[in-house]
Amino acid sequence: MQDQYSEIEKTLTVLKKGGIILYPTDTVWGIGCDATNADAIDKIYALKQREESKSMICLVSDFKMLQQYVEEIPEVAYDILKYAKKPTTIIYDRPLRIAENIIAKDNSLGIRVVRDPFCGKLIRKLKRPIISTSANISGIPSPKNFKEISNAILEGVDYVVNLPLQNKGAKPSSIIKIGGDSTVKIIRK
Repeated sequence: MQDQYSEIEKTLTVLKKGGIILYPTDTVWGIGCDATNADAIDKIYALKQREESKSMICLVSDFKMLQQYVEEIPEVAYDILKYAKKPTTIIYDRPLRIAENIIAKDNSLGIRVVRDPFCGKLIRKLKRPIISTSANISGIPSPKNFKEISNAILEGVDYVVNLPLQNKGAKPSSIIKIGGDSTVKIIRK
């Protein structure tokens, strides 16, 4: 297995130059970029052949970073994340300091605090959230493992992280929307 430190350094170089990456997350293999770089986000929309109206999610390293990118985090979000047994993405209202083209029309954004050590270290070193979206062309089923990722995706990214996905049989995260009035709605279990 490649040295994780050298993979983080190579990946950071690509992200800082506005490139897009294919990388193992705490759920499935994802396509990502710096979540504050609108041009890089546009590259992901183009690669996935995805309408910009379909939002993607962001990954942050910890609660402290989450607080920097959301105007107000409802108290219930902390409880949900504290007790969640699997990776959980929460859709928050009023994201801050993030590229406009990743924010949904209703001024919300799905954000997940990562549990994966590689992702956590990468995001901490970048000092900004990264995008995470499934490694597929829109309309085609998401790959369940690296071997199922299409050549179009493999050739369309600027860098493929050379680390195995630790999570065998990985599944997408749960998605929960928390309204301004702290109402909780499960989008994906």
